[in-house]
Amino acid sequence: MTVTDLFDLSGRVAIVTGGGKGIGLQMATGLAELGADLLLCARKPERCEEAAGALSDAFDIRAIGMRCDVANPDEVQAVMDRALSELGRIDVLVNNAGTVWGSPPEDIPLEGWQKVVNVNLTGVFLCSQAAGRVMLGAGSGSIVNIASVAGLHGGDPEYMNALPYSATKGGVIAFTRDLAWKWGRRGIRVNAIAPGWFPSDMSQYVIGPHADELVKRIPLERFGGPEDLKGAVALLASDAGAYITGHTLVVDGGQSA
Repeated sequence: MTVTDLFDLSGRVAIVTGGGKGIGLQMATGLAELGADLLLCARKPERCEEAAGALSDAFDIRAIGMRCDVANPDEVQAVMDRALSELGRIDVLVNNAGTVWGSPPEDIPLEGWQKVVNVNLTGVFLCSQAAGRVMLGAGSGSIVNIASVAGLHGGDPEYMNALPYSATKGGVIAFTRDLAWKWGRRGIRVNAIAPGWFPSDMSQYVIGPHADELVKRIPLERFGGPEDLKGAVALLASDAGAYITGHTLVVDGGQSA
């Protein structure tokens, strides 16, 4: 097979949670460019529906947008059911949906902690479990969990005072490693991507007031751009990454080097 063949996703179906905007939409676009049919979901379905329509028109693929609160098991199952009924299969799951709570650790309310854990960690579990059941039946599949460099090391409170976010992203990395062991022999690869600073609605509250200081800590001297995660998700979702599982691919411009 050629390298082009290895990256080809024609005929495959990918689910991207939080796929209607930001890095979720960037990764969904990359998968669409390789020929994958898509189901994009988020708590605000309008963005996903709009993105699905645009990607369908641009790349001649099938694409669906719908609502899903990833912390709700019934809504997660509804996503899987619709993917199967309208697209016919589930080959790739990108667990991208996430949230954050910014506050000094001593001031974090329990509801703030639980909100982040429910979305960032429980949501990854529920979506992986539901999609995994389908993939196990098929004997193949790829799960790509979106972690963060915040899950690899501590953060300066002057810039990153979000303990629940860091804790859950570290949990996603551990979840990825262990699930890769559990399902690898049954045909499912499980990997993670740990992005660094990418401008988004969620990160802008940090990047906005601290851009000059933060970029000095990045060897490539820039923040992540609109193409920088496409190659990473393409590798892990496609046959190009067929011998990669349990890995966390850091995409941060060298920040954690």
